[in-house]
Amino acid sequence: MARAARHAIAEPAQRIRFCRGSGGVRIAHAAHGEGPPLVVVSCWLSHLQHDWESPVWRHFLEDLGAVSTLIRYDERGFGLSAWDVDDFSLEARVADLGAVVDDLGLERFALLGMSGGSPVALEYALQHPDRVTRMVVYGGSGVGAPHYFPDPPAEEVAFRAMIEAGWAKRDPIFRRVFTTMFIPEASEPQLSWFDELQRTSTSAENMLRSRIERQRIDLRDRLDGLTMPILVLNAVDDRNVPFEEAHELASLVPGARLVPLQSSNHILLADEPAWQTFIQEVTAFLEPDRMATSHHRSNAIRTLSGRERQIIELAAAGASNLEIAATLQLSVRTVERHLSNAYLKLGVSGRAARTAAVASLLRADT
Repeated sequence: MARAARHAIAEPAQRIRFCRGSGGVRIAHAAHGEGPPLVVVSCWLSHLQHDWESPVWRHFLEDLGAVSTLIRYDERGFGLSAWDVDDFSLEARVADLGAVVDDLGLERFALLGMSGGSPVALEYALQHPDRVTRMVVYGGSGVGAPHYFPDPPAEEVAFRAMIEAGWAKRDPIFRRVFTTMFIPEASEPQLSWFDELQRTSTSAENMLRSRIERQRIDLRDRLDGLTMPILVLNAVDDRNVPFEEAHELASLVPGARLVPLQSSNHILLADEPAWQTFIQEVTAFLEPDRMATSHHRSNAIRTLSGRERQIIELAAAGASNLEIAATLQLSVRTVERHLSNAYLKLGVSGRAARTAAVASLLRADT
């Protein structure tokens, strides 16, 4: 039985922003947590706001946010991002990821490619190896759908028909087929929530067009060009991405490590042992980034001026730039300049930084 409730994510809550991706498409992204940046390239099925209260996804946000600054975004055509989209190509999706990390001012970061978002993460890492410190691939592979083109099999034809017939209807009978493939071990409340997430996260047209585009992807002949550390995790009885595909991916990436998860859920649930395996493996894998970030910031703290420390601590307490300016009898522009200088010294982005985390470093240094 699923856990009745989990502890709330510590305030401040996620911070949702918008930027422009490929072709000017509006992309919604959010950040929360503490630690080195971990950018999630999610599966197609996401909604930044609904996921925040999810009985299916919530533990991902809590537990990953405890060991990283977790950055998520809704893909084009889904969630809080723009739905009026013509281009669902891999190229456009990779460009959207680039727009998000540029909007946040991230120079180097870890990537987590989940499910259908994995090829986007892999392709971005191939194009920008200097920016990706390490990468986790969970429930994904380097190929969209082997043997689907040019003639999709009968099963895929049936799936597409169900999308067209029932995706937008309130009756979830057709969507429940996809739900049980994703989380066969879920409770009825979890299944019902996931049924509804599908309908609210995108239109039937977007779902169908993006699904077809994803199935065209095949990166297998280029994966040997990846040079950063890569951790591959996959449920052994996953119906969406068979374990054999994860095994193939790990075999094609030099030095990649494959971790089997004893589950049949494509999305691991909070109370199954496989989730503990997942979070322990990912936490250990991210530790070098965490150590490097802490060491750099601890040294950099000593270079902050007294005024910079004072302003950061006020910002961490929740004061706006206007309130800080009034308290310290400074102009807003001066406050912004001090914050910008401090973030530059500490190696964090003014837009993405958790000032509370920086303040905790300041306290530890006193």
